[in-house]
Amino acid sequence: MTSAAATATHHATINGLENVPSVGVLIIPSRLGFSDLINLEKMLPGRELVYLIEHDAQFSAELKKHLHSDGVHALEIPPGPAKADALHREIQGAAAAGKVIIYVPSELVAPGAPLCTIPGAKLEFLMQLKLPVLPLHVLHTHDLAMAIERKRPSDAAVFSFGTVVSEGSVAAIQESLLLLSEKSFSRLPLLDLHLARALLMGLKKHRSHACVIDGKDDRIFSFDRILALAIVLSKHIRSATKKNRVGIILPPCGASTVANVAVLLAGKVPVNLNFTAGRAAIESAMKQAETDHYITSDLFVRKVQTFPWPPNRQLTFIERLLPMKKGAIIFWSAVSKFLPTSILAMVLGVPKKGGDSEATLLFTSGSSGDPKGVVMSHRNLMANICQFSSRLNLKRGDSILGCLPLFHCFGSTVTLWYPMVQGINVVTYPTPLEIKKLAELVHKHKITVMISTPTFLRGYLKGVNPEMLASLNLIVTGAEKLPRAVADAFESRFGKKVYEGYGLTETSPVSNVNLPDPVPPSGAGDSSVMTTHRPGSVGQLVPGLAMKITVPESDSPLSLHQSGMIWFKGANVFKGYLKNPKKTEEVIQDGWFRTGDIGRMDADGFLYIEGRLSRFSKIGGEMVPHETVEENLVRALNLESESNRCIAVVGIPDADKGEALVMLTTLPGGSVQQEILDLRYKLLDRGMTPLWIPKKMIRVQEIPVLASGKLDIKACEVIAMTA
Repeated sequence: MTSAAATATHHATINGLENVPSVGVLIIPSRLGFSDLINLEKMLPGRELVYLIEHDAQFSAELKKHLHSDGVHALEIPPGPAKADALHREIQGAAAAGKVIIYVPSELVAPGAPLCTIPGAKLEFLMQLKLPVLPLHVLHTHDLAMAIERKRPSDAAVFSFGTVVSEGSVAAIQESLLLLSEKSFSRLPLLDLHLARALLMGLKKHRSHACVIDGKDDRIFSFDRILALAIVLSKHIRSATKKNRVGIILPPCGASTVANVAVLLAGKVPVNLNFTAGRAAIESAMKQAETDHYITSDLFVRKVQTFPWPPNRQLTFIERLLPMKKGAIIFWSAVSKFLPTSILAMVLGVPKKGGDSEATLLFTSGSSGDPKGVVMSHRNLMANICQFSSRLNLKRGDSILGCLPLFHCFGSTVTLWYPMVQGINVVTYPTPLEIKKLAELVHKHKITVMISTPTFLRGYLKGVNPEMLASLNLIVTGAEKLPRAVADAFESRFGKKVYEGYGLTETSPVSNVNLPDPVPPSGAGDSSVMTTHRPGSVGQLVPGLAMKITVPESDSPLSLHQSGMIWFKGANVFKGYLKNPKKTEEVIQDGWFRTGDIGRMDADGFLYIEGRLSRFSKIGGEMVPHETVEENLVRALNLESESNRCIAVVGIPDADKGEALVMLTTLPGGSVQQEILDLRYKLLDRGMTPLWIPKKMIRVQEIPVLASGKLDIKACEVIAMTA
């Protein structure tokens, strides 16, 4: 046995080998390819091994040959229950004799595969063997390699053995594998890279074949031009302010891309401010960030006149400054093209490692309260870029529509930092609301990936020709629950599935995503790869993220398969709120982040969000989820085909029951009292619990939403309280 310290053997790093017991045990690996299996045999010298395989498992020729070679003991799981009892007895006898039983999952793992490649039904069968189980997480580092890294050996892997689970359950094995995944992923050297260094590497590596296209005026910003402009602007920023943070007040565009890179190259922290928020919230953010200098444009100052603009001496107008620096831009364009990255980084003073130091500052949307400053570290952002890059698996030539605001974490990480590191084209547009223009950009530039929200997707259902979106290969929504009606209507009109994802500002932001099912390798059947999407869920976790579920009131542990408070742990999870230790202590405990969302995981690793705790009302001692009530209202009122959000449910204090539900609606009608009574009878007829039925109805011109597309819960509550 080895010590607790990691050891290495032929491109393999081993953690926790001392956890392998000397008695019989069943090893359940997250995956096990041919080279993994050979390495595993080397790790267990002197032990008698018994392989357990499915009768229809899809193996490579070399693995199949090895499993059927002389001296290898392999047992086949029969397709039906007839021979199951005999197999159980043989396996249990092998374990009693001190042998190590190793389950061998199908080797055919497509790019973007989930954490565990064993379907829940097969895990359930393995649990029925009633053997002590040793979870083994196998991380193939090649699958997580970014384009800016040196090529890793294709068979390099990290083996992490958990502790023996005596009372085995599918949920317990899943939880153990997630923890092992988090530990092995968190040790990747890439995560220590400074974001500015990663951008420098990406912009140089992809300079000739990737670009940002400004959809407003069709200007093309090649990556080498972005780098030259950003270097010149960074010199100005260094002289303009001594403060650590620099505000950026710009929508998604070529100029905002340059500004963000420039601030990082200047050794400072970019703060993209939410110019759609109320004046008090903006001023609070500016004060919290302690910024005294801001990058913007003349056009934007004229357009957003309600913004509390600081004096002109604190503003850099990017379109005024850069045209005056043509000589410097030409110089740095030549220098950055010919100098190696390491030398250029040294000249510019860009450190190699960023680690846990602050990379950028974002503010929460304030959908359920005042905005809080979320400090994102270099490690947080590098981790999340790596995590969803490995799941999306985009190639050179793919392009993303970048119209989500950069003060929104998804817009910042996914459509700003990630494309520059990985070499993906971006077509920007200042707003996600001008749907017809966005559709034209998708069609014109053959965009392949669109990130949106259900609120914005509804707009495409009105007046957008299906052929305009023909180039899209992937449509992912987040920020709010994807209504089934919206997904179905979009697929019916455009022939494109909509995949729901999930994340929070505090997780940098992506934690889960549904994806199109991988294409099976040539000659393999559809059953050879696990599904990577499940309607109603928000998808499987990104690599390196652990999860647990607790009782919301007491934080006592629950099974992953039980509904409760969702907690995350991983390198992409932030360390705390800006100057707010009290709030930080409320949500961070021993490295675990309390999301505030209620949900559960299924046996195949798909996460189901059942509502935000702030979107529950405790009525008569019962927790009532607002989103579920909204879904029932939509069905009762036959609004499934309605493209716009026309209903929102909030809770207000009630003397009798603690809280009462109030329904805001944009639907026209007559007597509110009669309508709420009629609605009550409709819902009761459908079997809805009386406590779950709204007590009041309020008509509004529109349902308040934030710039990110989320329901503005705070604004809805104000309407409900004051009506």
